[in-house]
Amino acid sequence: MKDLNMDRGALDPIEVASRDEIAALQLERLKWSLRHAYDNVPMYRARFDARGVHPDDLRTLADLGKFPFTVKNDLRDNYPFGLFAVPRDRIVRLHASSGTTGKPTVVGYTANDISTWADLMARSLRAGGVRPGDVVHVAYGYGLFTGGLGAHYGAERLGATVVPVSGGMTERQVTLIEDFGATAIMVTPSYMLNILEEYHRRGLDPRQSPLQTGLFGAEPWTNAMRLEIEAAFDMHALDLYGLSEIMGPGVASECVESKDGLHLWEDHFYPEIIDPETGAVLPDGEVGELVFTTLTKEGLPMIRYRTRDLTRLMPGTARSMRRMAKITGRSDDMIILRGVNLFPSQIEELVVATGGLTNHYQIELYRAGHMDAMRIHVECCPDSTDELSRAAAARMLHKRIKDVIGVSTEIDVKGPGEVARSQGKAQRIVDNRPAG
Repeated sequence: MKDLNMDRGALDPIEVASRDEIAALQLERLKWSLRHAYDNVPMYRARFDARGVHPDDLRTLADLGKFPFTVKNDLRDNYPFGLFAVPRDRIVRLHASSGTTGKPTVVGYTANDISTWADLMARSLRAGGVRPGDVVHVAYGYGLFTGGLGAHYGAERLGATVVPVSGGMTERQVTLIEDFGATAIMVTPSYMLNILEEYHRRGLDPRQSPLQTGLFGAEPWTNAMRLEIEAAFDMHALDLYGLSEIMGPGVASECVESKDGLHLWEDHFYPEIIDPETGAVLPDGEVGELVFTTLTKEGLPMIRYRTRDLTRLMPGTARSMRRMAKITGRSDDMIILRGVNLFPSQIEELVVATGGLTNHYQIELYRAGHMDAMRIHVECCPDSTDELSRAAAARMLHKRIKDVIGVSTEIDVKGPGEVARSQGKAQRIVDNRPAG
């Protein structure tokens, strides 16, 4: 593994502050954020009043639990600018979701919000081992998606050289990585596997690439996939977390010296873990749904936003700020199959652990008679294309899923390149069950 020099003296002082100092700053900023939302966003004023709470009721961090949640539908219901807390002419940038499931969710940023975002993305890159002067290859999508521009501004703020490639055109991705000497890459983990395939197609050794580190986000991925990427490229693979409603990428990031969970930038975001069913706040260490309250956002403050991501909070290690574990799934993409709850990440772990298969997979849900059923489309390795090898891999994966998760599934082992490829964020689940 390529050695990355870590200079702790260059960290932001708050990254290594005491927990008391962090908590004091959070309380001060939380009071401001609640007041800012209450005074300037009609929805929050109405929600707080209906709950019988007021920003002045916040005297300790624990008091935040008295305040109501915000959910994604609130953004759709107030489309496009109803949740903005500043006049529209102070908003210098808009991002939005694709809106494929209804109205898009629109997020807006003031100039200060953009500057904070750049600072936190620079902090995330630095935590991942990137330094001023490094060449950062940005293969996240640009446009209304926050990934590309978030990574771009952060790398520039750090003082790195940015290559704004965006997604797709995998052949060109490899050419530019090699020709421009990219030392860092920012991309979804599923698309990094496409890039790896292109290296192999060209007969290039990915371990000889200039890449030293990668920050991977925008979709859940497993430690098994991390190890495969690191071994294939002889590079560090770090987890990066964010969501547009809270900021974009850079809400939390792994540190290259520990790789033991994502440090949350708690000076700007206050995290809680709740029981997804009851909404009760859970203690650190217990798995539940991640909830964020923004502490410094001007344009679009978010109070107790339910992310639907399932994780747990842990003490800090490389930094004083708390860590979150890898996302194990989402409370709203959980698959319930014949009474068994499962997540795509569980399937991925078993696919990776099965010999003769690549990491490319897709879950298909369908109806067999009156029962829901699941088919796993996977892809054989180039040296395991014969029918006997495919059948053996299918049997092994079927047994692993049955033994570990407790459901029977159909396994469809396809040839190399036959599983649908991502040009950005992977579509892991295809639901072909009839509506209703």
